[in-house]
Amino acid sequence: MKKHLVALVAVVAVLVGSLPVMAAEKTLNLYIWSEYMPDEVLADFTKETGIKVKISTYDSNETLYAKIKMLGGKGYDLIVPSAEYVSRMAGEGLLATIDKNRLPNLANLDENFRNLPYDPDGAHSVPYMWGTTGIAVNTAMVPAGQVTGYADLWNPALAGKLLLPDDMRTTFGMALKVLGYSTNDTDPAHIEQAFLRAKSLYPAVKVFDSDSPKQALLNGEVAVAVLWNGEAYVTNAENDAIVYVYPKEGANRWVDNLCIPKNAANVENAHAFINYLLDPKVAARISQEMGYATPNKAAMALLPAEVRDNQIIYPPADKLKGSEFETDLGQAQRLYDQYWTKLKTGR
Repeated sequence: MKKHLVALVAVVAVLVGSLPVMAAEKTLNLYIWSEYMPDEVLADFTKETGIKVKISTYDSNETLYAKIKMLGGKGYDLIVPSAEYVSRMAGEGLLATIDKNRLPNLANLDENFRNLPYDPDGAHSVPYMWGTTGIAVNTAMVPAGQVTGYADLWNPALAGKLLLPDDMRTTFGMALKVLGYSTNDTDPAHIEQAFLRAKSLYPAVKVFDSDSPKQALLNGEVAVAVLWNGEAYVTNAENDAIVYVYPKEGANRWVDNLCIPKNAANVENAHAFINYLLDPKVAARISQEMGYATPNKAAMALLPAEVRDNQIIYPPADKLKGSEFETDLGQAQRLYDQYWTKLKTGR
């Protein structure tokens, strides 16, 4: 009996002794786009809060959605879907409700990014960054002015010099705009026309890349790329011959958002990180490094003029003529998915 008692005391001592270590091992599982969060921001957050961020990445909203749906909203504590996927995932019960009482820095958000159509009252999301999708052109390889819109990508002279993202909405949105339709068109006939239009361009594409399209531009592998403006900003900073073109048909505009999956394990840590990202100094730092626009009004005054006035990051109104935000496709999503599969499999 005495031996058992000694053993029990020893076990209890070990468990008690391990409690501070266990408490210190606070984690946050972040699932985010590739190259979309500065390492220094993660390191500083951990230093300030003791919460260690474990990061996983994806290259498309489709990949994110499929993973979260398969896991039933488990496995990750914070995700970063684009606007149309916020409404889709919220509608399917995959997102938790944001507790605004835990986000005092939410007051820094610009009024223009509150109560957005895809998530009224911000019930399931907090805007992280916003931007545009356009065209980067290496003017050392293609004469300046030759590419002014999406329609110019079908020019036979660009065959083998073109990069497209491996992204359904960007690809079909581009084709729809060329045809004179909305990037959110749900007419089956128009969607089929967009599929055929995109299919006719695919043989001319040398590279498909949603992870880091800037690399193919910088190494001269391609001369023209459809990409997000942050990638164009970094590319232009390294090679000013590579310019960003807002398509004459109208650029795609987007908002990426911080969301907590329905069955996240570390909800308190997720709110702590969202609140940290809403700090003006942190938001300004991210915008400056990533090359995307911040929805944080208080952060704007902290940005250096060369960032705040950079038209690749913060476009003037005339550059946004004809632009659209992508919205949820509703029942038409299934048809888009079917045509996307056909496009990628060459059928």
